[in-house]
Amino acid sequence: MSFFKKLKDRLTRSSSKLEEGLDAIVAEGAVEDAVAEVAPEAPEVSVEPSPAPAPAPEPAQKPGLIGRIFGKPAARDAPRRVLDDEMLESLEELLIASDMGVDTALRVSANLAEGRMGKKLSVPELKGLLAAEVARIMEPVARPLPIYPKKPQVVLVVGVNGSGKTTTIGKLASQFKAAGKSVVIAAGDTFRAAAVEQLQVWGQRAGVPVLTAPEGADPAALAFDAMAKAEAEGADLLMIDTAGRLQNRADLMEELAKIVRVIRKKDESAPHNTLLVLDATTGQNALSQVEIFTKIASVSGLVMTKLDGTAKGGVLVALADKFGLPIHAIGVGEQIDDLAPFDPEEFARALVGADA
Repeated sequence: MSFFKKLKDRLTRSSSKLEEGLDAIVAEGAVEDAVAEVAPEAPEVSVEPSPAPAPAPEPAQKPGLIGRIFGKPAARDAPRRVLDDEMLESLEELLIASDMGVDTALRVSANLAEGRMGKKLSVPELKGLLAAEVARIMEPVARPLPIYPKKPQVVLVVGVNGSGKTTTIGKLASQFKAAGKSVVIAAGDTFRAAAVEQLQVWGQRAGVPVLTAPEGADPAALAFDAMAKAEAEGADLLMIDTAGRLQNRADLMEELAKIVRVIRKKDESAPHNTLLVLDATTGQNALSQVEIFTKIASVSGLVMTKLDGTAKGGVLVALADKFGLPIHAIGVGEQIDDLAPFDPEEFARALVGADA
């Protein structure tokens, strides 16, 4: 199964919400237009009737008004609605409800409407236009995790509790290992034994060593020791897990800041990448997470997980529009191939429920 097919199948909550909303918006206007167009046909007048007319072919049966609007017509017969101010306002409300945020929703709607006001649009056409606008916003941020010649390249992974950091590290490490890179993982969540065990399982799967410390040990000290070991072994990448922390907990954020300071004592250019892992189900709260974590740890890129379990996929559009941070990968499940590089066009089509 292609990742687009998987993404589309698993983004059903987001795409269904948009699709149902678009259907309702167009149908509402199409009913009004169709009713206005219905008029009694003038009776036919035969000037010179033939005494023996040939039997006329039976006309094709036309669907009724409701059938034309709510049935499954051919594309050319799909219900259409004139794009006016009222329809535009409904589109804006739908996009806001899909968690794109007010500013992004207004911008997308305005761009979609440019040059099209007064024209009749169908749901498939609206899907195509929305997908194009979303892809346009996402295109500049769709960038893979950069690989530098510096050894070891230090990748610090941060995020709130339950965002999927540990699983993301395991998947990325496995993918980099498969690509021929030597990888070391540091289990920096020293306060949660389950996180260490989970990383060790992923390390065994990928053939990647996992460095640990006693439970409750200083994570900054572990990060420092891991850098020394990765350097001694000539590793290409060192991926450092960190404990989940809420962005509104000043003490926990200070602990993260300490990890960054200690890492820089070993290598002033490190961390070379700071990945913020975001849980898509948090919706608009993801924006505040990006703001706070960027201030503390200079976030360089994003990974969005759990897109298969939310109707809030539109928040990724809002993040791209507001911050412009690279989106390196997205996740739609627990399997190794459920994390893939971010493709803006595939994501946009899946989000609005458009065909490939």
